[in-house]
Amino acid sequence: MQVSTKFTIAVHLLTAAEYFKDHEKITSKFLASSIGTNPVIVRNIMLQLQNSGLIEVKRGTGGITITRPLSEITFLDIYKSVETNSKEEMFRFHENPNPACPVGRNIHKALDQSLTEIQTNFERELASHTLEDVYENIKVELKTA
Repeated sequence: MQVSTKFTIAVHLLTAAEYFKDHEKITSKFLASSIGTNPVIVRNIMLQLQNSGLIEVKRGTGGITITRPLSEITFLDIYKSVETNSKEEMFRFHENPNPACPVGRNIHKALDQSLTEIQTNFERELASHTLEDVYENIKVELKTA
């Protein structure tokens, strides 16, 4: 399984929005220049973050605002906002194991619990990290640079 770049773009976008909030108008064009991607990609991710309630987008004057403290935005929140399959089970099972085969007939029972535990642990680990962690790491890196 591979998480798409949408997750790291969203983390970058949110971190930059916080960092520059008092100094820049936070637009998709501005964020795209920081991220190194097309503003259309940024707008699509912004829409997903807005639909999840993580940001507010100001029409007309432009710009985005993060809706809650960084310490309350987990990686899991971001992941569920931007990864299109995040509401599905992480592991997709092949559809037609052979019921006449002893392995095919029992593979679900033998594997399902382990796969559920892996997904639960993955989501628990995502939930243990916050956007504040990233923001604080950026500030540390700026001091050492």
